[in-house]
Amino acid sequence: MSGVPLQQAAGAVSWKEKGFFFFSPLLVHTAEADLSTCEMSSSTTDFRICSVLAFIRSLARKKPLEPAGEQSNFCRRLTSLDLIGLGVGGTLGAGVYVLSGEVAREVTGPSIIISFLVAAVASVFAGLCYAELGARVPKMGSAYLYSYVTIGEVWAFVTGWNLLLSYVIETSSIAKAWTGAFDDLIHNVMAKHLGEHTPMDSPGLAEYPDFFAAALIMLLAGVLAFGLKESAIVNTVFTAVNVSVLIFIITSGFIKGDLENWHISKKTVLNATWEVMKLEPNETVDFGVGGFFPFGFDGTLAGAATCFYAFFGFDCIVATGTLYLLGVMLPMPRVLYAMARDGLLFKPLSYMSSRQSPVLATLSSGAVAAFMVLLFDLKALVDMSSIGTIFAYTLVAVCLLILRDVLRPPFRATHRTSKNVTILTIIILFLVIVLTVLLSEALYSLSRWELWSVLLVSVLVLTLVLAVVIIWRQPQSRTKASFMVPCVPVIPVLSVFINTYFMVQLEGETWVSYAVWMAIGLIVYFGYGVRHSVQKQRLQEAHDQLSSNNVSSDVVDCAA
Repeated sequence: MSGVPLQQAAGAVSWKEKGFFFFSPLLVHTAEADLSTCEMSSSTTDFRICSVLAFIRSLARKKPLEPAGEQSNFCRRLTSLDLIGLGVGGTLGAGVYVLSGEVAREVTGPSIIISFLVAAVASVFAGLCYAELGARVPKMGSAYLYSYVTIGEVWAFVTGWNLLLSYVIETSSIAKAWTGAFDDLIHNVMAKHLGEHTPMDSPGLAEYPDFFAAALIMLLAGVLAFGLKESAIVNTVFTAVNVSVLIFIITSGFIKGDLENWHISKKTVLNATWEVMKLEPNETVDFGVGGFFPFGFDGTLAGAATCFYAFFGFDCIVATGTLYLLGVMLPMPRVLYAMARDGLLFKPLSYMSSRQSPVLATLSSGAVAAFMVLLFDLKALVDMSSIGTIFAYTLVAVCLLILRDVLRPPFRATHRTSKNVTILTIIILFLVIVLTVLLSEALYSLSRWELWSVLLVSVLVLTLVLAVVIIWRQPQSRTKASFMVPCVPVIPVLSVFINTYFMVQLEGETWVSYAVWMAIGLIVYFGYGVRHSVQKQRLQEAHDQLSSNNVSSDVVDCAA
């Protein structure tokens, strides 16, 4: 329910007159007022404070839906079948064949089916939010563009940087999974040779650099640089093969599956482990306590955070909307291209070939993915990909909340109601973070119904429900889209809550790696993107033109 029309939320009115794009007078006036106030400051201290405030405001500048002079060089060459192939191909990869076994063994046990179910529900919520924003903003760029036109430039960069992390690492992890499977077929010849001659014995790193996976990534990057349509055809063919294999596996599971495997005792598990893995008598391995939940329900939820990695296909569709490794690599250079075109990343990355392919963005992202696959093991890559994906999906849900605009709201959506929703959304994010951390750390106390934990959780939940109800009471934007998410704001808030809980479940090493990635991104943005932002240049040109018109008007008045 909630928000001003998208054009106003973007900070500009998207209409064309005689081939020119006109910015919102309010936006230009605000920019001019900030500059004028700073210039009129009498003291150096006031000027510096004003400059800092103006800089902070500039970080929230929003991109219009149809900026002047911006044209897409991409040709719309993909059919609906191609997009379905991209979405399915981006989902059915290492997350299904390799990741499920590793998570079941170390984190969840048989309850991994619950983990996948929880991850799927969270993905459905995120997919609904993506669908509406995709209908409102039918442009290339995925969640990055949604954030840019809704909540501002700095958050757009953070979203795009997280998407790049997800795509790069997912590409690396799928390549490593495929080479691992191939190596098994040849009796682990590569693993033995590379492990003996190029070992890397460090926490979080792979046992050896996977040169074969790196070569595979660069090969497919070259295929993508050649052209999109040809790559999509190859992806569709492999997707059809992949689906056929999965149907065979599911059918075989129903025929050969044994429900007794969900009730195996801890002793039986340990005996089988010693026999298969040839463990020493004094060597211990933790495979849980047996049964359906060998690691407890908290292990199932932790597994869901990692399994969320498997549900990534619909973002491939919206990012490219203008076996699968190829599907995941397709949208990666397009997000990179969109950020470079807006000036937030290095401009040469927006170079287009004669075949309408972002060659430099494709090869650069492929090189980074190849470098990552040389260093990290599969589990570390998957967790890093999950945290980037979950963060981007959370911001998409936040964007939807803000776009759809106290207890007695006005009949129509206004800037004030939009501001109310923004403030309430920030409050909801804070409550969700505190609540998810509490649920994660105090789960034992809650299971024993200890008064302090139950009381604290109850207060947080009631406050969260109250904030959701207040947002629900706000007037709905009259701007309609071809698809509208039902039950707003409940579904976006549920999406934010589940995503945040997943992020809390990830390990500390993952957060450290993620913090390093974000630190690099912020250095790039504040060192390059802030100064080269195309939207900043548009606003400055609009301000200069308005000032020039005012001077001309004053001259005419004096002459009169």
